[in-house]
Amino acid sequence: MTFRVFLTGAAVALSASLVSFGAQAQTSWTMASGYPESSFFTQNIRAFIKEVDEKSGGKLKIDLRSNDSLIKLDAVKRAVQSGQVQIGEIRLGVYGNEGAMYNLDNTPGVATNYDEATKLKDAQAPFFGALFKKNGMRVITYVAWPGQGFYTKKPLTSLADLKGQKLRIYSKQTQAMGEKLGMEALILPFAEVPQAMSTGLIEAMWTSAQTGTDAQAWDYVKYFTYTGTMHNKNAIIVNERALRQLPADVQKIVIEAGEHATTRGWEMSKKASAEREQILKDHGMVVSQAPKDVMDKIAAIGKEMVGEWLATATPEEKAVYETYEKSLK
Repeated sequence: MTFRVFLTGAAVALSASLVSFGAQAQTSWTMASGYPESSFFTQNIRAFIKEVDEKSGGKLKIDLRSNDSLIKLDAVKRAVQSGQVQIGEIRLGVYGNEGAMYNLDNTPGVATNYDEATKLKDAQAPFFGALFKKNGMRVITYVAWPGQGFYTKKPLTSLADLKGQKLRIYSKQTQAMGEKLGMEALILPFAEVPQAMSTGLIEAMWTSAQTGTDAQAWDYVKYFTYTGTMHNKNAIIVNERALRQLPADVQKIVIEAGEHATTRGWEMSKKASAEREQILKDHGMVVSQAPKDVMDKIAAIGKEMVGEWLATATPEEKAVYETYEKSLK
């Protein structure tokens, strides 16, 4: 009798220890992002999470909180740095007040197509890698946005049509561009766009076809006039301490999945540009190319802003720009 009780107790203890071991073998991360599930950025993250889960055999589970549902987009970097969340997606241009490098791909005319955007990303990656490492984080993915355009209630037939309009933009650089075009430019996060449109706080947007469909722009405006102009980037960042606490094989899986997300994300971006323009058309919007005087003015503004950027950049940041320029030749 005593022997049987002993065996039962031993079995319970062994079972408990195995459960405990299993619990220790699985790690859960929380991830924050600012974009809805319909966005190709979020879809790319979902594919990243699935790859990590499958290749790690469930050792690392990532719980994504999208669409600003946990942390506002502009606060994600601080949340990852502090360890409030272990991983997050950021829009690099949000942090332009922290350093000139964040503003480079937000400057009109610097990277007007995907090939240029790829070369700019390659030139910037070592700089951002060192910067984020110094602050306890690591960048594992870069993904470019599609080209940009104006969302307006009336046709954009000339530069004069932009004057005085209340324009929603998303960074200091795009705000400066809007003001140089004679518009009243206001920085607003994506999640606030529908309400701002419906209340008249803004009457136009300058953003991508992706954002226009996410915000269901057809409920507020009729026209999307494409300019291209820039392909700024989002990045997936991880807390370095959280990464280092993972087993070595899982660390490797996360890093490799991040690299795959970069490659896949750029292809998704290219595809999304055409697909999202078609969705705008399907909802009755008129999609067209910007008139010449608008394109000429944006190009002139871009040259001016590059000069202003160089005047504020550090020697290290200027060196990145010079590396990028050389890669274009």
